[in-house]
Amino acid sequence: MRRAIVCGAGGFIGHHLTCLLKEQGYWVRGVDIREQEFAATRADEFLLLDLRDPDGCRQAVTLPGGPADEVYQLAADMGGMGFIHSAECEIMTNSALINIHMINAAADAGVSRYFFSSSACVYHDQDEGDVYLTEDDAYPALPDNEYGWEKLYAERMALSFGRNRGIEVRIARFQNSFGPYGTWQGGREKAPAAICRKVAMAEDGGEIEVWGEGSALRVYTYVPDLCGGIYTLMQSEITEPTNIGSDEIVSVDELVATVADVAGKSIRIQHVEGPVGVQARYHSSDRIKSTGWRAKHTLRDGIEETYPWIEEQVRATALSG
Repeated sequence: MRRAIVCGAGGFIGHHLTCLLKEQGYWVRGVDIREQEFAATRADEFLLLDLRDPDGCRQAVTLPGGPADEVYQLAADMGGMGFIHSAECEIMTNSALINIHMINAAADAGVSRYFFSSSACVYHDQDEGDVYLTEDDAYPALPDNEYGWEKLYAERMALSFGRNRGIEVRIARFQNSFGPYGTWQGGREKAPAAICRKVAMAEDGGEIEVWGEGSALRVYTYVPDLCGGIYTLMQSEITEPTNIGSDEIVSVDELVATVADVAGKSIRIQHVEGPVGVQARYHSSDRIKSTGWRAKHTLRDGIEETYPWIEEQVRATALSG
């Protein structure tokens, strides 16, 4: 039985990835500073550890009987665009500490293969109609925010350990991921969850606020597709950073329209000032597609699964409040 460690297993993607690894027959240790808020962990073992601390990282990767076969490093201090623009110091400090200590601990422990979750935030801004960005377009480097700069540095650190310490490294860059069991309120939620919450709280024929003009273009990847891409990349021989994401490009207003249609509501949009980020962001997934991987779900497919779950959370919160 292969053994994997998922760092950040209390988070949204980490939880879904743990479920996938269990389906693949792995023994899984989950590690996080907190437990999963919305679902019971599927991990065989779950450790509450602060991965900013090098001792916490060493505990995370130390297993009886020898090193883990795979470490999936998804732990980070992150959230939606509002958080990214308001918590630059926390992001740069906490995420950098986690990534510095984790790759050191994994290499020292003799871990065979190490996955690092990077982001499309390493890329520069785009305009509508620009060509799809390939992995090589991360340089010359010009990320739009500090979150992207930290991710780019952590990529280079992981790759340097791959070259010099004998640990096989896999790096994925992905965009907005969404699905059930993720943060849906409080300021750290991503756009799909925020829009689902706002629509769920609105009356039929009501109005919701949306930051910016609604024309910003994004790619939203349903979390089972993303996790499938992560697992496929980890098993592959691809050693370069690799984009993983859907090919479907939508505007923020189109996202709202999709959520409203799934909810069966007529919703008006009031565009307000707020952190939007780049005007457009979409990249080529040809590298991961060379393995045979493809995103299987459209935005609507994913929203049809995500919206009812968030609507249920909204109702439960209203009843308890």
